[in-house]
Amino acid sequence: MVPDIGRGSRTHGLLVYLYGPGRREEHTDAHLVGSWDGFAPDPGRDTSPDPDPKATLARLTAALDLRVKQAGDRAPAKHVWHCSVRTAPGDRRLSDEEWNTVAQRVVHATGIAPDGDPDGCRWIAVRHAEDHIHIVATLVRGDLRNPRLNYDFNKAQATCRRIEKEMGLRRLNAGDGTAAKNPTSAEKFKAERTGRPETSRETLREAVRRAVAGADDEKEFFTRLHEAGLRVKMRHAPSGDALGYNVALPGDRNRHGEPVWYPGSKLAPDLSLPKIRLRLADGTADRTTPLAADGRPDWSPPARERRSATGVAECAAVLLDSDDDDEAAAQLVGVGELLDAVAQTSPAATRAELGAAARAFERATRSHVRAEHADTRALRTAARGIIQAGSALGRGEDGGTTAMLLSTLVLVTLAAAHWHSARGHAQQAHASRQAAEHLRAAYRQAAPTPMQALRDQGRALPEVERRTYEATIRAALPNEERRATSSSTKTDALAATLAQAEQAGHDPKVLLQQAIDMRELDTAENTNDVLVWRLRRLAQLPAHPGEATRRPQANTSRPKTAANHTINRTAPTAASRPAASDPRNRPPRR
Repeated sequence: MVPDIGRGSRTHGLLVYLYGPGRREEHTDAHLVGSWDGFAPDPGRDTSPDPDPKATLARLTAALDLRVKQAGDRAPAKHVWHCSVRTAPGDRRLSDEEWNTVAQRVVHATGIAPDGDPDGCRWIAVRHAEDHIHIVATLVRGDLRNPRLNYDFNKAQATCRRIEKEMGLRRLNAGDGTAAKNPTSAEKFKAERTGRPETSRETLREAVRRAVAGADDEKEFFTRLHEAGLRVKMRHAPSGDALGYNVALPGDRNRHGEPVWYPGSKLAPDLSLPKIRLRLADGTADRTTPLAADGRPDWSPPARERRSATGVAECAAVLLDSDDDDEAAAQLVGVGELLDAVAQTSPAATRAELGAAARAFERATRSHVRAEHADTRALRTAARGIIQAGSALGRGEDGGTTAMLLSTLVLVTLAAAHWHSARGHAQQAHASRQAAEHLRAAYRQAAPTPMQALRDQGRALPEVERRTYEATIRAALPNEERRATSSSTKTDALAATLAQAEQAGHDPKVLLQQAIDMRELDTAENTNDVLVWRLRRLAQLPAHPGEATRRPQANTSRPKTAANHTINRTAPTAASRPAASDPRNRPPRR
């Protein structure tokens, strides 16, 4: 059950709309289901001998506005309080009596008309559809004082959560005041009228979010906004210092022909200029281009940056499992930037799902846990590198490293869902799980080609060699994962990867154990795929089998003693982290 509260100044105009046909003829059988005294005139069902709907509407308006006129100049300028209450899709149809109960509880909880208060504000509840009502109240009490409406939206939300439980309705997640502002009805109707797929507010929010992803400083942020085609207007103090910014879409104008401006803070709480400055204060590390043995750049830039980002994302997942809430909250913000960067540079095949994942996870980046002293530089640097490298082609090494990164990001978003759930952040946990589902869909679009090539290579291995790798896999996997990979065909890609790793000088048993110990596998939709990508990144094997193989790092070569096999299950292994000597690859400080 969702309440939506607004203020206005025209009682009669709102009633004309509520009792009218609606903008798309969607209003049917408009009638009262409740009022302040139970005897308010009803323009929809006037039973007088000679009913005139317009006259009845005028009488209802006069009754609601009586105390407003008595208060005169003491009445608030916006004296109309309007709250729509809607049941969730799939909920049963409530009766008029039940809707009356809902309305009475909402006006009591918000302070409009407390139970037993003879001086409560005058209000009515109008129903013109099966799934919602509109509560209209005038904000002058019987004693001609204004009602105290502090936190009326939060109180209405809390009441709706209790009503859902008592009436057996779908239980929605409680809000915590950190969500972005939803588009208004007028903004939605305007988008439909102009043929836009979404409102200007939503388009601008995504554009600003993408502009800040990996930006090195404030100048680059505003340059990106201009490059995205947005109109930008700065707000300055008398000293000349910038206090804030407004953005508008080209061609989006109001009835007076003026641009419709949105302050950053009205797009989302974390998109105000002061909040963006705090994020940019972390900066990004200088990037260096790794070279292959022959001196040429190692892989294509998009593939290289995605491979680097995979390691950084793995570190973020580990930090989300830590007890440091400040650090974890910072990682969520950084992961949001990384998702925005991947979404705007992704191949066409995965762009829609990745855009949906980034939009969903945006809600998971904000909670009441503050990240005031944490370092997001590693994730912001990864996001910057992906954006600067440009769009991936979606084939060859680019397609393989995209699948590699998406496989890791699924686990990161699930770790975020677990972190939020443990702290009672229901909306953020739900948003994280939504992002994970979109990422899984994108992975299923990106992975088939490179995984099929690996399976073909696995099936082409000599029988004795393939059986040896299968035995290694069965011995290393826990019982649950072992049962999931009981068929030899399911381990073909994994066997091929172990064979390539051994050819490159790695010990397959040690390397596989490192991949298993990096992070739990319980949340993996396909254990084999997760291990394949972990192994290929650890061993620096190409994500696409057709590419050249790099030489191994020392810590995954064949060990001389059993002591070298020790693995820390609660943190990334040395092989799972980028080189500490490179500042851009240093994991966030704990």
